[in-house]
Amino acid sequence: MSDVERSAIRKVAVRLVPFVALMFFINYLDRTAIGFAAPNGMNEDLALSAAQFGFASGVFFIGYILLEVPSNLALHRFGARKWLARIMVSWGIVAALFTWVGNFEQLAVLRFLLGVAEAGFFPGAILFLSLWVPAAHRGKILALFYLAQPLTTVIGAPLAGVLIQQHGVFLGLEGWRFMFLGVAIPAIVIGVIAWFTLKDRPADAKWLTPAEQTWLTGALASEKAATEKSQHHVSMKHAFKSGRVWMLSLIYFGFIYGLYALAFFLPTIIEGFQAQAGVEFDVLQKGLITAIPYVPAAIALWLWSRDAARRGLRTWHIAAPAIAGAVSIPLALFAGSPAATIAVISITAMAIFAALPNFWTLPTQFLTGAAAAAGVALINTVGNLAGFSAPYITGVVHDWTGGYEVPMVLVGGFMLVSALLMVGLARSGRVRVARGHGPDAAASVIASDAASAADDEVSEARR
Repeated sequence: MSDVERSAIRKVAVRLVPFVALMFFINYLDRTAIGFAAPNGMNEDLALSAAQFGFASGVFFIGYILLEVPSNLALHRFGARKWLARIMVSWGIVAALFTWVGNFEQLAVLRFLLGVAEAGFFPGAILFLSLWVPAAHRGKILALFYLAQPLTTVIGAPLAGVLIQQHGVFLGLEGWRFMFLGVAIPAIVIGVIAWFTLKDRPADAKWLTPAEQTWLTGALASEKAATEKSQHHVSMKHAFKSGRVWMLSLIYFGFIYGLYALAFFLPTIIEGFQAQAGVEFDVLQKGLITAIPYVPAAIALWLWSRDAARRGLRTWHIAAPAIAGAVSIPLALFAGSPAATIAVISITAMAIFAALPNFWTLPTQFLTGAAAAAGVALINTVGNLAGFSAPYITGVVHDWTGGYEVPMVLVGGFMLVSALLMVGLARSGRVRVARGHGPDAAASVIASDAASAADDEVSEARR
């Protein structure tokens, strides 16, 4: 890399990514806070069954899905600064209302509205960061961003435990209610700050030198022109009709099914350790135990993404973690002891988080502009169907069978399907899985994308 390229990417990694990652941290904490509240008073106070808790957890994604694509298109039209800030303030206001929820019906309505308020944030953040760095550096930048998700649990679970222990410190609220209020306020504050901090493009960033702005703007423009040249059309219609987009959506579904099955039910599974081991944990200890699998997950995410950047993205960078997750998550419930269970669950968490940043480098290989906004949102929308179905199916099957063995086998099955689909997609040549650098690599990108675009057109003509 030239000195200008190196300094430009370093500044984006230091000045921009941490703030967007902080937004993601708060986003993920707010949507999963219900998982911390459930075993610490909420389920008892609201008289929730496992199925009702699963439904309330998952209905969030129905509201999210309904507005996700329109929200991402609005971000493309109005700019990330305004739209991401608006989303944060909106979900912060709704999240604060959980403080006063009184029954299952109110909980379900608020979870639905929270999904509506958050719609478009995650794909919008992915698209926003993709518009700041060329493809050769995108994997590293997305890995830095994605570190916020496992760290949300590493930091957020103990934080939630501390907040839950504060019974009666504010208006006499129960601890779980105070926890909801405590994680909602930062969303409003950071949303307001984002309005004044984020910039929509490198040319607007005063923290970049003129040379760095020129290099980033030129590199991104050249890459966009090459992609558009290789594609005969990059419209929203193309994104919705692309077989590659739908295949990536199904692959993402399996990963998200595993992610949210763990996120919403791991605190409840840990609650069961007390009877199994004959011990009793306080709320903070439960939070610390919940955080354990996510520490190695964060490390695996970073190291796996660095390996993909060094070698070039390979099929096994996505498929191998999916297989590891598929095998490990059903085995967790047969581990025989709390320590062994947490160890196996840690492997599952490492597998899921190792794959996700590399996965998100794939859509922007062949989509630009409005098509990228629509395609990324569509993939995330289908994935978030798993966000609804995973907790609900897990809760229903648990109530039916009396345990978590069958639900976790289902999780493993979905992740195995993701691995098989990724291998099939790579072997068909419809995504690029050996990302390199330099003019030869750029030429291969154009050739690969042109061939895939032609395949899409043939498929559309047949339909």
